[in-house]
Amino acid sequence: MEERESVFRRQLVKVHNVPLFWSIAEEWAQVETFQARTDDLLIATYPKSGTTWISEIVDMIYNDGDVERCQRDAIFNRVPFMELIIPGMSNGVTQLAERPSPRLVKTHLPVQLLPKSFWENNCKMIYVARNPKDVAVSFYYFHQMAKMHPEPGTWHEFLEKFVAGEVVFGSWYDHVKGWWEKKKSHPILYLFYEDMKENPRCELQKVTQFLEKEVTEEAQEKILHHTTFQEMQKNPTSNYKLLSTGEMDHSVSPFMRKGITGDWKNHFTVAQNERFDKDYTEKMAGSTLKFQMEI
Repeated sequence: MEERESVFRRQLVKVHNVPLFWSIAEEWAQVETFQARTDDLLIATYPKSGTTWISEIVDMIYNDGDVERCQRDAIFNRVPFMELIIPGMSNGVTQLAERPSPRLVKTHLPVQLLPKSFWENNCKMIYVARNPKDVAVSFYYFHQMAKMHPEPGTWHEFLEKFVAGEVVFGSWYDHVKGWWEKKKSHPILYLFYEDMKENPRCELQKVTQFLEKEVTEEAQEKILHHTTFQEMQKNPTSNYKLLSTGEMDHSVSPFMRKGITGDWKNHFTVAQNERFDKDYTEKMAGSTLKFQMEI
């Protein structure tokens, strides 16, 4: 147990100037040389932006809305986290190598760190972006319960790190803008968490069209119901409660905490909000990317 505990709460290590978990940095060669297949579907997000949600939706589309088939295994096995390598615990690269095609692949990597084979094989990709204020709040609580992360400190301390891009997978700004620009030259469906909350049916149809999948009206209804926050929160194959308390402590904060838009208003002080808005305006200047901070 002592050995396992030693892998947690360690400082991040930079790879090409992007902070990553120490264990990913140590095994970076494995990630960099990952072999994508032409029929892989990549699901890319900045952390806490709806990754599990879109993963569940896509897995249900691939399985024609069959709820039982989608409960065959935990979401982290159905959609392996490619770059997550933790000695003696998990290796996304190995896990994916053993999977039959077509594979669903999860990544939180910024666009410039994605293995070249994805571009060479012209893989389809779905990216989900969420407004940064809600991401910061959700990420703060996630740091408290998911022990691969360094200790977050106070909310104020964590927000400072988040704004500076000193959290795992780096700057939110660089991440969302990098993937936004890449969609000009690559088949990337770029979705917004807020749109998925506001009109899930419309966003589901965007996904099925992008994937060129025929989904019956009945299957769509099943997908829409099964992928509501309430259903996923109580589903052990999607709520991460199949992991040990040593890895994720749900008593500190549940993995699926609120699933709403605008929770940041319960956490940001007036001063923090003003400072964040100023920084946001500066860093998003010149980008056509727009976010809804509440709906």
